[in-house]
Amino acid sequence: MSGTSLDGVDGVLAQCTNAHTRVIHHVYQAFTPELSAALLSLNTPGPDELHRAALGANALVRVYAQVVAALLSQASLSAQAITAIGAHGQTVRHRPQEFDGTGYTLQLNNPALLVELSGIEVLADFRSRDVAAGGQGAPLVPTFHQAMFAQTGRTVCVLNIGGISNLSVLNDNAVLGFDCGPGNALMDAWCQQHTGQAFDRDGAWAARGQVNTALLAKLLSEPYFASPPPKSTGRDLFNVLWLQQQLIEFAFVPPIDVQATLTELTAQVCARDVLLYGPATERLIVCGGGALNTHLMARMQAHLPGQEVLSSQALGIPPQQVEAAAFAWLARKTVLRQTASLKSVTGAKGPRVLGAIYPA
Repeated sequence: MSGTSLDGVDGVLAQCTNAHTRVIHHVYQAFTPELSAALLSLNTPGPDELHRAALGANALVRVYAQVVAALLSQASLSAQAITAIGAHGQTVRHRPQEFDGTGYTLQLNNPALLVELSGIEVLADFRSRDVAAGGQGAPLVPTFHQAMFAQTGRTVCVLNIGGISNLSVLNDNAVLGFDCGPGNALMDAWCQQHTGQAFDRDGAWAARGQVNTALLAKLLSEPYFASPPPKSTGRDLFNVLWLQQQLIEFAFVPPIDVQATLTELTAQVCARDVLLYGPATERLIVCGGGALNTHLMARMQAHLPGQEVLSSQALGIPPQQVEAAAFAWLARKTVLRQTASLKSVTGAKGPRVLGAIYPA
């Protein structure tokens, strides 16, 4: 999985059954600054996009292949021992239901090249079938969250904080899921611009700043936050240009206070959605890179005093492995021709078998 944080690739070797998914090994491979910049540039319109996207996909897949090779080496396994690779690709545009009523979602990928480099069957293009069926194509992880974290007789919320944040609300008879809004994307971009660091480790920089309440109110006025699910978003909306527009009348705010305010934005938006859509939950399980931001986690706990906010690490699943494991699980669903999407999450006409198969 390479997500909207655009920092690199998390890969897992997972053993999946109907009842359980067990992560056996995990490998993380960082993007080079050049690849990260190239992928980020494709999130907004620019010259020669088709050419740059094709070469970007090739470069991305070569990183995927390195991750696969490292996992096989760790496990002392041959390619023939693996049923399939679930390769999500890198989302660069996500505009479902827009323009012509169907819209589109675009993930840079070259599954054919990954088959050639790995010798393993590849499952890819997980989102477009749901979009074709009238859905958002995102989030896709709530069905996996249900399989991994649901508890009989209890409401459980699972929050994935990558570049974008998405929430799953798990009940006995229903699953709800949607994108809350920005996760790390704005915080990371601002931190890199003003400190040269790729991200605000532990939220330490933000913790030293002061939240500007007027700026926070301006950020919270974004219409997306008030729109009801099903809904999904990405860097098409929450990008540096969006942030610059919000800051036009707040040029006097020190950068450290902007960082504190951006962190508070993510915390408040996510906490508000938990209270609105999962009020009965006693536990919020957080995964993704945002779970490592101790200041962000503390701010969410402050807004959810009646609930336990904890990292998935406490349940034995490191937060940076969850989404990669989800796409291993989704790949198995594709291999078995089983549906993996939910109308209650994406708003599609009904559940669909997701993904395209590239045989070895």
